[in-house]
Amino acid sequence: MITVTQADITTLHVDAIVNAANNSLLGGGGVDGAIHHAAGLRLLAACRPLNGCETGQAKITPGFDLPATWVIHTVGPVWQDGQQHEAELLASCYQTAFELAKQHEVRTIAFPAISTGVYGFPKQQAAEIAINAMRRFESQFDEIIACCFSEDDRALYQSLLD
Repeated sequence: MITVTQADITTLHVDAIVNAANNSLLGGGGVDGAIHHAAGLRLLAACRPLNGCETGQAKITPGFDLPATWVIHTVGPVWQDGQQHEAELLASCYQTAFELAKQHEVRTIAFPAISTGVYGFPKQQAAEIAINAMRRFESQFDEIIACCFSEDDRALYQSLLD
């Protein structure tokens, strides 16, 4: 089942939340900063030996002080002009996050709107990529949540899901 909610992803009681991380995995702004803050300093300590993450890939850590058991860190592409494989890299974020989730027996997972903040990915296109990926994996999870920060984003994701 795919659901859409407007919430703070750090408060969700799910097996895994996905972090829209930067390449260092050492924290940043937006969702990344909020997750690092809520999870506590042990998250930073767990991320250091991972030696970063390539764009379009994902790595996993425990959730520490979060209600979620796991944090799957994925690095979305920075939007340039749509001609630098941004769509393929964003789709890869979802693919690799779902694969890691399956390996760790995750049944419930929540995703933010990856790359749509300071990375500038057009929200409509990003939401279409996200929903398409979620539909491909829907039968392999009990619940997949599109966790939106704003009401506008929630309405966009819900319209695509309907």
